Amino acid sequence: MITRRDVTVAVIGGFLALGVMKVSGEKPPVLGSTAFDWNSVSAKATPVGSVRQFMRTPTATLDELELHVTTLNPGEASHAPHTHPNEELIIVKEGAVEALVRGEWVRLGPGSVIFNATNELHGLRSVGTVPAVYHVINWRALGTVPPRP
Repeated sequence: MITRRDVTVAVIGGFLALGVMKVSGEKPPVLGSTAFDWNSVSAKATPVGSVRQFMRTPTATLDELELHVTTLNPGEASHAPHTHPNEELIIVKEGAVEALVRGEWVRLGPGSVIFNATNELHGLRSVGTVPAVYHVINWRALGTVPPRP
């Protein structure tokens, strides 16, 4: 029987291995089918809330697949509106947010989905009375975007 401790040790070991490969200049292995237990990925405090980093690695069809969950304190923005070449989906889990979409701030709640297209200005801020929690999934297709530093 696999225990939560076994899963935690495996996840930590995987992240350590990815860190060693990045330092050594080796490419990380392609991600295969994987399951992540919410409780095995610890939240790290940020100045505006916290973040849980689940993955940031290549897959068979992507140069990079990244998934993290952000908790954003009421009245805070994750960062200033910006653009980037990768595309991303944001799925609101809890709280209320305003998303900058095509130049307009749109108010959204739990279950809402935001798609940020390549190189389009976008932003997100928590506008409710409780923290906003949202999943961020972003990707870079094979050969379409230069690697991040």
